[in-house]
Amino acid sequence: MDRVPALLAQVERKYDSEAWMELGHRLILEHDLVSPAGIAALPLLVRLASGGREARHLAGEIMERAASHHGSDELLAESADVIAEFGALLDRHLQSRPSDYLVTFRALLAVEEQYHWANVLGDFADDFYDLQCPHCGVEVTIAIGDYGRYSAIRDWNLGDVDRRDLRPRPREELTGVGRWMYEIAVRDEEVALAEGIAHLFGKAECPRCASVFTIADEYEAANCPVLR
Repeated sequence: MDRVPALLAQVERKYDSEAWMELGHRLILEHDLVSPAGIAALPLLVRLASGGREARHLAGEIMERAASHHGSDELLAESADVIAEFGALLDRHLQSRPSDYLVTFRALLAVEEQYHWANVLGDFADDFYDLQCPHCGVEVTIAIGDYGRYSAIRDWNLGDVDRRDLRPRPREELTGVGRWMYEIAVRDEEVALAEGIAHLFGKAECPRCASVFTIADEYEAANCPVLR
């Protein structure tokens, strides 16, 4: 990690695509882990983020991995003000309706400590969520995309069989992080994202036993990381 300070100084002085690439490799480790140097670099990256896509994206990637084991919890806690500043910057950027909207949206989720959704949320063009029915235990595929929004049993020869239409959650019934995500997407006129969130936090019917369950609750319970 002895190269990190020099690389940070280099990108602070002037734009250097190769330096940004090397910096990303050194701060984001294999298996989607963040290095202690990545946590330490957050203040500088946030300062650079208002004027550069690379700094904004790298700081976002670091935040998305902040729930992982990096040995810098104290340093992360000391960066609370910087992280709050980054969240405000990301929110302003979202309102400009940028081309990197989803990347920015996911980074803001991480800033709000919604690490699970920050790492799995897609653009709902071709999204699948696999989970177990909480009642009968069968593996259910949830599809939310341009091709359909349904629950099904996945057959690797026949495809998705016995499809059941999803039941999106009405706006007035959304609560918690689902409502927060939905309202930001609506505010920014991200129609596909808002509709996808309404379906993700809506209901699905199990094709096997016909029981009805909340998709996000079951998916999050099975996949949400345990915070230290």
